Amino acid sequence: VQLQASGGGLVQYGGSLRLSCAASGRTFSSLVMGWFRQAPGKEREFVAAISWSGGSTYYATSVKGRFRISRDNAKNTLYLQMNSLKPEDTAVYYCAAHDPNGGSYYVPREYDSWGQGTKVTVSS
Repeated sequence: VQLQASGGGLVQYGGSLRLSCAASGRTFSSLVMGWFRQAPGKEREFVAAISWSGGSTYYATSVKGRFRISRDNAKNTLYLQMNSLKPEDTAVYYCAAHDPNGGSYYVPREYDSWGQGTKVTVSS
């Protein structure tokens, strides 16, 4: 599956952004999808994941209650609504498709397709 992330930008502390990830190719609706982020000098970290149906969602502790992952299978699109943004949320955000034969949803190596990333900067 090919993934194209968009929606990043510069936002002030406490602001909101919605990221989108357009998918094409392999059947999007059958895949677990995730969002990861990577700040300068840090490793890529899990942000959120969502089951193929959207019925189950998973969040990193640092974003729980502030971020919401969702998907529209009719539009082949994944979303990440980010509210109450903090400077520590500054990073490049990546959408990814989980390997159907993979394991944990929380680990980057279990995802086999990645978007190009979209940069989010939160000013204090």
